[in-house]
Amino acid sequence: MEIWINPACSKCRSAVSLLDAEGADYTVRRYLEDVPSPEEIRAVLGRLGLEPWDIARTQEAEAKELGLKDWPKDEASRERWITALAGHPKLIQRPIITAQDGTAVVARTDEAVRDAMGR
Repeated sequence: MEIWINPACSKCRSAVSLLDAEGADYTVRRYLEDVPSPEEIRAVLGRLGLEPWDIARTQEAEAKELGLKDWPKDEASRERWITALAGHPKLIQRPIITAQDGTAVVARTDEAVRDAMGR
């Protein structure tokens, strides 16, 4: 299992604490420092079963500067979204846990973290 975190994020710290409390075997990726490539973002989206706009933090200042809320959410715009997430990793929703069964979850709740651990 791998968890993408921003250490300044309370949801990320909570997820890591729960993983530790449950004795989970996982790797931490500080995705603001170790920025995912477009290919990695595509792979995680496939594992999540989501589109890039589903994991975009549209309330961030960078998102507002880019006008992200006004971008089309369609197949033709998918790569533009992925490029934006790779270029501005702060826009990626967090934490994301990639589970051992090949799936992934956006682990913003204890239930989602437990779900990932059970996969």
